[in-house]
Amino acid sequence: MNKGQRTLVGLAALFLAPLAIAFLIYYGQGGAGPGRQLNHGELYSPARPLHITRLTLAQGGSAGAEVFRHHWTLLFVGEGRCDARCEKALYDTRQVRLALDRNMLRVQRVFLASGECCRLEELRREHPDLLIARAAARDDALLAQLPGGGGQLYLIDPLSNLVMRYGPEVPAKGLLEDLKRLLKLSQIG
Repeated sequence: MNKGQRTLVGLAALFLAPLAIAFLIYYGQGGAGPGRQLNHGELYSPARPLHITRLTLAQGGSAGAEVFRHHWTLLFVGEGRCDARCEKALYDTRQVRLALDRNMLRVQRVFLASGECCRLEELRREHPDLLIARAAARDDALLAQLPGGGGQLYLIDPLSNLVMRYGPEVPAKGLLEDLKRLLKLSQIG
């Protein structure tokens, strides 16, 4: 090859190498190419609007849809006696919320207990930031809107839309990654 041909090949490599590298990163092993799922929970697309009339608070009284306004909400639905799965979910959501650091004030936690909540004082002591509600007869409409039944963790946006669902198999690290990504991209809450 003469000097002119080497120069031409060098210029072509200079412009085509970044394109080839980007292609390999995007479509290669572990990349974020089309069809690859980045979230750990089950994403509802489009988000499902929740119709909330009133929630019966365990502390007494009730609250309406305003409970979900201005915050992203991690809603755990479980039995009032709060078994091991419930305790783990509440612990994990507390740790995830704390790990969000400066964004933790954008996220709140709600425990919707089906049946009587028999460990109210213990839950208040262990989780002072947790809003505890009972699934009374009038809350059945809310429960009917949540797919998957009890033992599930749901992510609700500040506009009262159901965004994601997390089953018991999803690790807390996956929830944290999803929330960090979501809060970084979100302009609400």
